[in-house]
Amino acid sequence: MTAPTDTTATEAELLDEPRLVVEPGVGARVAAVAVPVLQGMGYRLVRIKVSGEAGCTVQIMAERPDGTMQIEDCEAISKALSPVMDIADPVQRAYRLEISSPGIDRPLVRRTDFERYTGHLVKIEMAVPHEGRKRFRGAIQGLEGNSVRIVRDDAKDHKGAQEAEVLLPIEDIASANLVLTNALIAESMRRGRDAEREQLEQSGAIPEPPAHARRAREKRDLKKSFQPKPKAAKAKPQNTKEHRLAAERKKREGSSDHHEGE
Repeated sequence: MTAPTDTTATEAELLDEPRLVVEPGVGARVAAVAVPVLQGMGYRLVRIKVSGEAGCTVQIMAERPDGTMQIEDCEAISKALSPVMDIADPVQRAYRLEISSPGIDRPLVRRTDFERYTGHLVKIEMAVPHEGRKRFRGAIQGLEGNSVRIVRDDAKDHKGAQEAEVLLPIEDIASANLVLTNALIAESMRRGRDAEREQLEQSGAIPEPPAHARRAREKRDLKKSFQPKPKAAKAKPQNTKEHRLAAERKKREGSSDHHEGE
């Protein structure tokens, strides 16, 4: 539950930010019904998942623009969305509606998702193969245009840093989920505590912090948002004694072939 890295983005801008990773088929029909209701209530759609659990389960994953989601939010969405779903009937069969938060190992579906989790591990499955493969796992390096750069954690050291890095078009991604790590859990817990404290301050249950404390909190959040890039796989040196000897042998062999031809 992290705050957006773009500190200049307003809540309205985050609410209107489109998803770049979307569902096909029934999921798309459910999304078309759910999105207007969610946005009208101040929430963002994260993912729709239709499964055969309990006959048929429609899971709608949502969040507030700041990334938080409480049990009360899920209950409010379910109460508002259920009658709309009954009328629109996008599933066209009996189903169980389930509203949930994204969770710690959440899906990444928007640009700001990839930005705010820079430095964390992600598992990506491509809808369109990239360089002959569909599955990637590695640390997010950031965005370049409409693509996300990651450092693959399965790349061998001998391939070098450049081959360990890969640039994946977001529009070709079928799914992207964070990998549960101790760093991710710690950050999520801290953000959850911050969000709970902020709600208590806004409700008047606890006094708001003094100005210097607010500035220190904002500075800390900004520092957390821009995490350093993890080190890529180190390329092997290309000018070792072994390389020089091999070059000299090749040169001698070439010279010998030249004299024989004469």
